[in-house]
Amino acid sequence: MSSIYRTVLPDSFPNDLRITFGSGTDEQTIVYEKVTWVVNDEEKGLRYGENPDQEAALYRPVNGNLVLGEVRHVSPEHPLVSEADLLQSGKHPGKINLTDADAALNILRYFTETPACVIVKHNNPSGVALGSSLSEAYHRALMADRIAAFGGAIGLNREVDRETAERIVAYYAELVVAPEYSAGALEVFRGKKNLRLLRIANMAHLNTYVGSRYIDFKSLVDGGIIAQWSYQPRDLPDDILVPAASERDGVETRVIRKPTVAEQIDMRFGWFVESGVTSNSVIYVKDQCTVAIGTGEQDRVGVARIARDKAYWKLADRLAFEETGTGIEELTDPADRARFEARSAELHGGLSGSTMISDAFFPFPDGAEVGLSEGVTAILQPGGAIRDAAVIESVNRYGATMCFTGQRSFRH
Repeated sequence: MSSIYRTVLPDSFPNDLRITFGSGTDEQTIVYEKVTWVVNDEEKGLRYGENPDQEAALYRPVNGNLVLGEVRHVSPEHPLVSEADLLQSGKHPGKINLTDADAALNILRYFTETPACVIVKHNNPSGVALGSSLSEAYHRALMADRIAAFGGAIGLNREVDRETAERIVAYYAELVVAPEYSAGALEVFRGKKNLRLLRIANMAHLNTYVGSRYIDFKSLVDGGIIAQWSYQPRDLPDDILVPAASERDGVETRVIRKPTVAEQIDMRFGWFVESGVTSNSVIYVKDQCTVAIGTGEQDRVGVARIARDKAYWKLADRLAFEETGTGIEELTDPADRARFEARSAELHGGLSGSTMISDAFFPFPDGAEVGLSEGVTAILQPGGAIRDAAVIESVNRYGATMCFTGQRSFRH
């Protein structure tokens, strides 16, 4: 095996870290300790970093309440991922497993009152959904993008029951994160020995992380760092979810139609999901479930098109899987594949009646029109572009509605 596929560095990370801000009487220190688990009677830390030849370590905060200006660093009182119990693991977790789990929790914290599921792959959600039960929420999130969910991390906000576990093991996943697991669920999961199960009892405090801030570090190639306070998406009360308006040269242009209650619900749902998606991004949601997620592109109209095209292909795959038990990629008959693609096209990829969410303003109407032409009925975006009025005019022509959040939601 080539050396690039195995860890070649010794375990040299120290057992604790201390980060000090300021000096003298203004000095403040955050203390972290290294996290390990017992796997096959051996104490182990992170398996490796983003790649097998990158050593890595996980640390949890154990002391220090940093205050900079009027902002307080998140308290170490109820740690989440760094305090997780490893219940099952053929292989102990690596860095990507835990950052994917964290990405799921980052979104789940906004949906604590309803069974919810977030499936993450490479630090981006592939599917997010609410449901009347945990099993339903998982199934909706999976079927939103069954292809991308393969080998992903599954975040759940309720105790995993046997029905949900049976649905999970019917597909391939790397990791499940939940507050607890029933005896029946653990029995089902034992048949998948390489599936990592993380129990996070502190998920009972997950909603306390809404509005809490932490120092977010970005390392530069020369060893320098950029520090910023973590992002928090704005809440969307009814007085924000009103028809968008723009005034230029003394002339006001306003969206004509008010959003329905259902559209407002999807706007709120999509806005919090969008906060966990890499920018530039555009997502489509419907009935508190993602339809398609476009991530990390350089231009906004481009990512709107990518998400649209994903919606068409993912729906074709879902239709094929539900009818034949086989995904569209595995169909051997070209006629069968064409049939499901045609059915998806007739349904506009499931985009009709959906809500379009953008993490920054649309600089031109063309980005919004990608969704509007597919039957999108509502748009939520920050607003503030020079051509807001032109976008509003497009929305009115399609009989849709649009609201501005007044806040950008970039994540890099």
